[in-house]
Amino acid sequence: MKLKILDRYLLKNFLITYLFVAFVIVLIICMIDYTEKIDDFIEKKAPGRAILLEYYLNFIPYWINYISPLMVFIATVFFTSRIAARTEIVAMLSSGISFGRMLVPYMMGASILGAIMFLLVGWILPKANKIRNSFEQTYIKDEFYYDGRNVHIKIAPEVYAYLESYNVTTKTGNKFTLETVQENNLKHKLTAERIVWHEEKNKWTVHNYRIRSLEGLKESLSFGQELDTTINLRPKDFESDYNIFETFTLPELNDYIELLRSRGADGLEVYLIEKYTRFTQPFAILILTAIGVIVSARKSRRGVGWQIALGFMLAFIYILFFLLSKGVAESGNINTLLAVWLPNIVFTFVGIGLYKTLPR
Repeated sequence: MKLKILDRYLLKNFLITYLFVAFVIVLIICMIDYTEKIDDFIEKKAPGRAILLEYYLNFIPYWINYISPLMVFIATVFFTSRIAARTEIVAMLSSGISFGRMLVPYMMGASILGAIMFLLVGWILPKANKIRNSFEQTYIKDEFYYDGRNVHIKIAPEVYAYLESYNVTTKTGNKFTLETVQENNLKHKLTAERIVWHEEKNKWTVHNYRIRSLEGLKESLSFGQELDTTINLRPKDFESDYNIFETFTLPELNDYIELLRSRGADGLEVYLIEKYTRFTQPFAILILTAIGVIVSARKSRRGVGWQIALGFMLAFIYILFFLLSKGVAESGNINTLLAVWLPNIVFTFVGIGLYKTLPR
């Protein structure tokens, strides 16, 4: 579709308003964040260059993505209420342009922003988050020590691993046990004094091991000093998992979800929610943009401030609804896909209702 002068005018000013709103909100967030963390920066002697380039340079796109639906909604309400106050929308509608046609450049702008955000959160932002998280763990968070004792890990649907302790530096586990349990019956058990990770082999080596196998009433035992083994367990499973889901690109996130499924592990909901949220966010931007235009396109006697306040209220209701459904999904009480899409589904009907009922 060829853009007309009016389309270009609305699209350009909509995107400029979004950039202005994003700049102001993110600047305020950075100032608040710096005020909260300045003591940590001073105490741990964080270099100024690292603060600027490693932390805030990657902190800004994180927050732009995180609150992008809210910023798009605010930008829509702010811009549309201004042109409505100047009776520009009345002039557009009086010239024969339908309200639906007037929405087209807004939807184009929202689609552009949604596509950018999807690319950002799917492939670019995770790499930035790795740098930012590394900075936080070095200069803000306490140093990570793996202090787990008597660790039980499910590494496959019927396979369970146990370690009395694990040393992250030497990548060595002590008092290792690997059990295969089928229908509540022990079928296979390996015990070892130590298990050591060898990077060059990409395998574990068990030391001073004993293998016990059971088949009905028959039992067999075998012993040995060293044995290389490949199991669904890696040293990174014992490293810090601080916001680890934020550091995965979309393909890496899919691979990690499949890994957890192959282990039959708990806590899968957190990663599924992260995955589905990356797909729903562009649609949230479209929906909130349409609602923003609908609620602010009419010239109000209460002024622009009232319409902006109404926009804020609807946006925060959406965010609250999303956080509530996300919390319920993490508890496992509702399907994760439904929980993530539910706010968009509900607000789609809210938008349709507002479109049919609000005078314009």
